[in-house]
Amino acid sequence: MAAAELPPRPDRLKNSPLPTLPTPDETNADKASVEFSHYRTGLSHHRTELSEHRTDLSEYRTDLSDERTEMAMRRTGMAIHRTRMAADRTLMAFIRTSLSLIGFGFTINEVFKKAIETGAIHNAQSARNFGLTLIVLGILLLVGGILRHMQFARELRARRQELIEDHLIHGQSSYPISTTLLTAIALLLVGVLAVASIVFDISFLG
Repeated sequence: MAAAELPPRPDRLKNSPLPTLPTPDETNADKASVEFSHYRTGLSHHRTELSEHRTDLSEYRTDLSDERTEMAMRRTGMAIHRTRMAADRTLMAFIRTSLSLIGFGFTINEVFKKAIETGAIHNAQSARNFGLTLIVLGILLLVGGILRHMQFARELRARRQELIEDHLIHGQSSYPISTTLLTAIALLLVGVLAVASIVFDISFLG
């Protein structure tokens, strides 16, 4: 929904002069009374103009306040999405670190395994254990990142729903599933397969 246009500002009030104070004829009381009555009527019209202008300004300020409230609601909604994207970036950092640990661990194990097969070395148990340790550390780190991300996402969704129910944000934009979370889960499965391939000496990729 497009933002509403700003309301038109009321025209500036023209400085109409005050009615001239009459100089009554002291010898004619009726005429003096009429002159003062006209003077009071002129003052009343002047006050009415000022009152109407103040009313217009008050309505204009109310319209501006409604517009500012609308903008604040939209900024709050966008802030929630920015927070969600920041959480995705944090999970990406967990993924990068875990991928490095899993990749290094698996590579170390494969390199020394090939070295044993070619007869270059005869015992690589310590290297195998070191590689397996790196993979397990990568998996544990990734599990921690996934659990923290899911907890934060659940809290953020609940907070967003509260704001929608309190009519503080519109909630028109969707809140899709995090593709970063799906990627992290897929990498977790890869890490588990890497551990199984080392422990049970099974090749899952042929």
